Amino acid sequence: MTITGPCNAPDGVDVVALGESMVTFLPSRPGRLADVPSFERAIGGAESNVACGLAAAGHAVRWVSRVGADGFGDHLVEAIGAYGVDVSAVRRDPARPTGVYFRTAGDRATDAHEVAYYRAGSAASAMSVANMDLAAARSGRVLHLSGITAALSDGCRELMRELTAPRQGRPLVSFDVNHRSGLWRDAGGPRVLLELARGADVVFVGEDEAEEAWGITGGPDAVRAALPEPRVLVVKQGGAGATAFVSAAGSSWPVAQFPAPLESAQSRRPATAPGTAEPTAYVPAPRVQVVAATGAGDAFAAGFLSATLRGLPPRDRLRHGHLWAAATLTAPGDLAAPPARDTADRLAALDDAGWEKLRLGPGWTQAIERADEEVRTP
Repeated sequence: MTITGPCNAPDGVDVVALGESMVTFLPSRPGRLADVPSFERAIGGAESNVACGLAAAGHAVRWVSRVGADGFGDHLVEAIGAYGVDVSAVRRDPARPTGVYFRTAGDRATDAHEVAYYRAGSAASAMSVANMDLAAARSGRVLHLSGITAALSDGCRELMRELTAPRQGRPLVSFDVNHRSGLWRDAGGPRVLLELARGADVVFVGEDEAEEAWGITGGPDAVRAALPEPRVLVVKQGGAGATAFVSAAGSSWPVAQFPAPLESAQSRRPATAPGTAEPTAYVPAPRVQVVAATGAGDAFAAGFLSATLRGLPPRDRLRHGHLWAAATLTAPGDLAAPPARDTADRLAALDDAGWEKLRLGPGWTQAIERADEEVRTP
């Protein structure tokens, strides 16, 4: 087993993302997989999507994973490294292949959407506590993880438990639940995801997946009641918007000063005084002309984390999450360049009336720079 790839990150790493990335094949035209004549190669993976977006925005980012000692593995390392991500901790597995998947052009939420995964027995599915560089995984101020990794194998599940366990010097752990029922081999997936979420500092979860995985209904407050431990809980509400719950310990959050003590996430969250509401922020999603929804949740997490690293308030973190998601929603692939920082800052600073008037269509990130009518602000 060898380590490969150039090191793009300086000594100080902002975010480490650990998880599987795959070579993605996007259809040349709409239709069933059986009818599509050709595909265009791209890359996709929840954690590497976050890594690429953050690196493109100027953050120092490291991706930790395993790929096969094959051409697809070469492509992933080179393509992700081209975003400016440090890929020096990516390990090559000569016995297992790099995962790939094919998808149709339809929205994932529709019956017409098809995805064909070829990831069983992949190099990344063999990640474990024994064969991964845990020091590299813990080398950033933030460690970003996803529930997808826990579903890949027993070894991956134990690795996730190790990385979310309380320990001295642990980085701030960001966890996107990413419930994918089709990946789990047994009925224990939801319980594992809840366990991992309770060990994290920042958690992203969709209102719909909280209902599917845990049977939680009643909106963001009900999700928070089931997940009181994380310092920051972001409940994504689809096209309606997103709500962030920020405990007192996380409300003034300069990440560099955020401690990683030995006690559990539960004990780190201070109790809310009776009759006192926990600080929350709700931001409606801007209206977007959707091209493809795949990867939008990863972009939202990246935008939120970027704003967090910059010390922005909760409302602006949510707005940056929405804007980064909109950049991906209006592009055909899993990955899209995030809006320029000054553009995102200007839009995030709009008053509520101005924010509600936003209309974002394909090419809007470039259109703003050209003062194009594709994006209309007051």
